[in-house]
Amino acid sequence: MTPVHDYKRFENNLVKKVKGVAKVAIGAVAAFFVAVFRAITRRYTVVFVPHSEKKVYNLHITVFSILCFVLILAGFVGAFFWYGTSYNTARGGLADKDNRLKDTQASLDQLRDETANLLRSAGVFKSALSETLSALGTDIGGQNNNSPAPGGDLSSIFDIKETPEGILREIEDVRRLAGYLASAEEPVRQIGSLLGSQSALLTEIPSIWPIKGGIGHISMFFGQNENPFTGQYYIHKGIDLSTYRQGDPIVSTADGQVVSVEYDGGGMGNNVIIRHKHGFYTRYGHMQYFRVKAGQRIQQGEVIGYIGNTGLSTGPHVHYEVHIGSDVVDPYKYITIRSSIARSAR
Repeated sequence: MTPVHDYKRFENNLVKKVKGVAKVAIGAVAAFFVAVFRAITRRYTVVFVPHSEKKVYNLHITVFSILCFVLILAGFVGAFFWYGTSYNTARGGLADKDNRLKDTQASLDQLRDETANLLRSAGVFKSALSETLSALGTDIGGQNNNSPAPGGDLSSIFDIKETPEGILREIEDVRRLAGYLASAEEPVRQIGSLLGSQSALLTEIPSIWPIKGGIGHISMFFGQNENPFTGQYYIHKGIDLSTYRQGDPIVSTADGQVVSVEYDGGGMGNNVIIRHKHGFYTRYGHMQYFRVKAGQRIQQGEVIGYIGNTGLSTGPHVHYEVHIGSDVVDPYKYITIRSSIARSAR
């Protein structure tokens, strides 16, 4: 036989075997499903017998109906637990949000209280600024409405009305405060400029204590006094300031230029004269020694020498004079200028 015939025979035998195996498998599967179908469709009867002469109840059920009942019951139980878990989760989330809401409300209340305090302080500042500007001859302009507005603590400073959109009055208050502060910027700048000019003026006139640190006391005032050497009355042209010791630094009482640095054995001893603006001159006598020279530029508060007992003196002190042109004036009126300004400002 040829190889072709052998191959054909092998092929036919293989096909027959495959068909046989397939029939057996299909038959087994069909038999399984038939057995399962018969099992689940098998009918059972449940009999309910009452303990009396009443009618007996018969309940016909199948395995399929039992399986369906079990699946439905399992579904109900699973749904119950799932919804219970979801409810607890949602409840916890709502409780957390409620706590956050309470915290936010508390923060908002605190913010309102702080804003109220801020606006009250702004009202006090506004009144003080208005008084200051009036004293200086200027005004903010258009910002004199201090009447309390109805309907809220924060509306008590400025006249704020509830907006149609329902915006909180507190927001309107803060906006009004911001506008007021913006309008007050220029007047405050003017005050700063005036104070700067005043400060510059106070450095140009003799307006501070001649001994560094403000120490010491006045041992002899300006005007008629008894001469400690002759016992006779005379006009004292300055004031004497003492610390009961030598060596304490003496400072220039204003910006200026040193005119002379000299020794007067019969009077002022070591003494310095300084020329200032606006016709002022100051003189410092009985120094222990100098720390400046003639022609030197001096700043207010700069050390020019030290307390001594040179010249005609009964003890360590500094003799201090103030001249305006050729006139001698009481120095005490000028060394108290700053304290007088501070008292008037209060």
